[in-house]
Amino acid sequence: MSDPFRIDGKRALVTGANTGIGQAIAVGLAGAGAHVVAAGRSSCAETVAAIVDAGGSAEELTLDLADPAAGAAVLESAGDLDILVNNAGIIRRADSVDYAEADWDDVMDVNLKAVFLMCQAFARGAIVRGTGGRIVNIASLLSFQGGIRVPAYTASKHGVAGLTKLFANEWSANGINVNAVAPGYIATNNTTALREDPKRNGEILSRIPAGRWGDAADIAGAVTFLCAPASGYVTGTVLNVDGGWLAR
Repeated sequence: MSDPFRIDGKRALVTGANTGIGQAIAVGLAGAGAHVVAAGRSSCAETVAAIVDAGGSAEELTLDLADPAAGAAVLESAGDLDILVNNAGIIRRADSVDYAEADWDDVMDVNLKAVFLMCQAFARGAIVRGTGGRIVNIASLLSFQGGIRVPAYTASKHGVAGLTKLFANEWSANGINVNAVAPGYIATNNTTALREDPKRNGEILSRIPAGRWGDAADIAGAVTFLCAPASGYVTGTVLNVDGGWLAR
């Protein structure tokens, strides 16, 4: 009997795979048997090395989604892909009354428009080939909450959740499962300042029922599950991986 949590022989593209959550996702998918195309605005050599050193298969790809159309073009040249993980994202902070239109456009281009165009290009290819596939978008706690001083990020992540459900409605009959993962507070380079601030760190931990910050590997495990045969009847869902934050 084959292992329903293995994805041997599958080809996966992961954006924002140079560090943090994206890097962990790439390593996790490779560990489950996939060949991973690790894409990032900066070099993903470290990610590829970690995968190869562990006996996996990977390659890196330079991809700057500040040009939202760049991802779709890459999909057309990357060969037949079975899995797409849209992880890349940016954030700009300012009071909403002062928020610059340029910051709004930059965030929406990377976090939402690029996600739409990449999903669209992936689905077009999979439908023509008749092969089906898996798409996992990285959402956020701010797909459900408002946050403060991050209007574009909040709007984009609400949009990611909505698109995930819409794509599932349209493409699941073609064998393309579309889901999202919403990470909670994860210990990465991006959250170092929060974790090193005793007051904020204490406030955050007191709200998390699990009593700890998440690891990037926690997100990788959820994504790998959504790409494996074990989740074959899971589509259109946003899976919260937050230590219980949203249940509080």
